[in-house]
Amino acid sequence: MSDAPETLLDRSVEPPVRGYLHRPASPNGDGLALVHGAGSNAEAPLLRALAEAFANAGFTVLRGDLPYRQTRPFGPPGPGDAARDRLGLANLVEALKKHAKGRVFLGGHSYGGRQSSMLCVDKPDLVAGLLLMSYPLHPPRKPEQLRTQHLPQLRPPALFVSGTRDAFGSIEEIEAAIKLIPGRTQLFEVEGAGHDLGVKGKSGGADLAQAVVGAFRGFFG
Repeated sequence: MSDAPETLLDRSVEPPVRGYLHRPASPNGDGLALVHGAGSNAEAPLLRALAEAFANAGFTVLRGDLPYRQTRPFGPPGPGDAARDRLGLANLVEALKKHAKGRVFLGGHSYGGRQSSMLCVDKPDLVAGLLLMSYPLHPPRKPEQLRTQHLPQLRPPALFVSGTRDAFGSIEEIEAAIKLIPGRTQLFEVEGAGHDLGVKGKSGGADLAQAVVGAFRGFFG
C-alpha cells in the first residue's frame, strides 16, 4: 500500500501548484500527474481511485487542482481560463519531476485531458505520454462541434479511456478522432459507462482504476 497523500502547495510559480502527492511504498521511478474535469476538483473519486491504484503499482502520483478551480471553488471553467489552465498543467508536471526521476506522464479526465493534449501539442517533449479519460470529443447532442483541431499535431503516445455510453463521444467517434493522431495511440473501452466512467458518489472506482493501470502498463511498458 502507498502512504497517505501529502498536500503540495507551491506559490512560487504562476499559476500556483496545488494538489496531493502520493508516494509509493515501492517506487518504480515513474510519475503520473492527474487532473480533473470541468466542474470537479482534485478530490474527485475517479482521481482518488486512480492515484491510489497507480501509487500501489509503484508510480509517484500528483493529483492537482487546475488554476480555474484554485480561483473559484465551484462551477466550470470560463471561456478565458483554458490558456492559464495549460500553464498550470505544465507547472504541475514540473513539480512532479522533482519527486519522480524516471518517466513522467500526464493524465486528465474530460476537460483536464483535453487541455493536457493541447499542452502537449505545444510542448511535445514535456511528458512521456498521456492518459486521456473521457475525452470530450463534442458537447452532448452536438456531434458537429468536434474538438479535434489539434489532434493531427499530437505526437506523444496517448492512451484513451472511454465509456461505451459517453454522450461526449461514442466509441466510433473516438476511434475516428484517434486516427487523426500521428503518435502511437490505444483506446481502452469501459463497457456500459458514461462520461463519469461509472464512478459515482464519494467513493468507488477501485476496480476501474485497477483495469486502467493494467491497460496503462500494457501500453507504455
